Amino acid sequence: MALIVQKYGGTSVGDADRIKAVAARVAATHKAGNQVVVVVSAMGHSTDELISLAADVSGGRHPREMDMLLTAGERISMALLAMAIRDQGVEAMSLTGSQAGILTDQSHGAAKIRDIRAIRVQEGLDLGRVVIVAGFQGVSPDTKEITTLGRGGSDATAVAMAAFLHADVCEIYTDVDGVYTADPRVVPDARKLDEVSFEEMLELAAAGAGVLMMRSVEFGRRFNIPLHVRSSFHDGEGTWVKEKTMESAAVTGVAHDTTEVKVTVQDVPDRPGVAAALFEPLSDAGINVDMIVQNTSQDGHTDISFTVPHSDAGEALAVARGAAETLGAGGVDLDEHIAKVSVVGAGMRSHPGIAARMFSVLATADINIAMISTSPIRVSCVVDAAKAEEAVRLLHAAFDPPFDPMEESR
Repeated sequence: MALIVQKYGGTSVGDADRIKAVAARVAATHKAGNQVVVVVSAMGHSTDELISLAADVSGGRHPREMDMLLTAGERISMALLAMAIRDQGVEAMSLTGSQAGILTDQSHGAAKIRDIRAIRVQEGLDLGRVVIVAGFQGVSPDTKEITTLGRGGSDATAVAMAAFLHADVCEIYTDVDGVYTADPRVVPDARKLDEVSFEEMLELAAAGAGVLMMRSVEFGRRFNIPLHVRSSFHDGEGTWVKEKTMESAAVTGVAHDTTEVKVTVQDVPDRPGVAAALFEPLSDAGINVDMIVQNTSQDGHTDISFTVPHSDAGEALAVARGAAETLGAGGVDLDEHIAKVSVVGAGMRSHPGIAARMFSVLATADINIAMISTSPIRVSCVVDAAKAEEAVRLLHAAFDPPFDPMEESR
């Protein structure tokens, strides 16, 4: 008997027919002799609809009440799915995040899972039931307040639950067949990957690949829980995300992200402590900074550029202006028309020249690079947002991932 955690995204439970189809899949998995925990997202675009409704009702910020509102979507999904599974002849019970023992910090809208005490989940499994858990939500044990985990939080719920229960596998069901070498909507000939390492998936997720939430991949790697990303619309194999893979391509995939903005603090005095004076207030404000570039000092002054999520642009701009005034900097500029384009592959460690080839491809297409960031297995460039999709297609064609220079030279 295996213990399987299955997560279904919003499109997978988008309407009554889709919920019935998911129920049939879950029931079949249970009848095959497995213990099954299911984590569900809100139906379709209901979360976006609730956010829009809140904006129509009030123009203010209400973090606590927004969490109370948004968690309603998953509660609807879990209850309806429990009903449909029972109609398949399998006992099922639904639990909210707090009932399932998902304990978080106090951050409304972007809470982090601190612990899981899934006593009721285990009790349900021991009774032979399918246990359905509402994704994306938990409770702070300090404040007793309901919290949400941010976009993609149901992925984190599922993998964290799989880790606590020592599940054999965590299956992430979505509306795509798996992880692709690029976004198929941008690159029509992008290919599905059979497997990808946790390390590569973390980089792809951070670079904008929206298949898996980055925090869910971190949970998987930390507790060595294999993830199987697959379609809920058919029974085909998807992509396995795991610790070790058979191959380490120099370039596994090309990812892009259009959800960031670039902030530049101009004419900053070039002296020790300046970077701390700028980035500590950003950290205190809970703003996640991605790429950072400091230009060469001229006449004792320099420019510092960094990228942040578009949703944090206003607050980041205010913090940067405050720091600039304190430091005696020249001013602050905001560029909302940027995109990050990245190539990722574990084999980069042993294959030099990937970055040079990437820069050459972009230069030939007259695509200017505003910022560059690297890791041992990733190279990212900030480019004009209008050129992002062209850049992705050109890089995918140039590297034809999964790309191995040794194979190419034979």
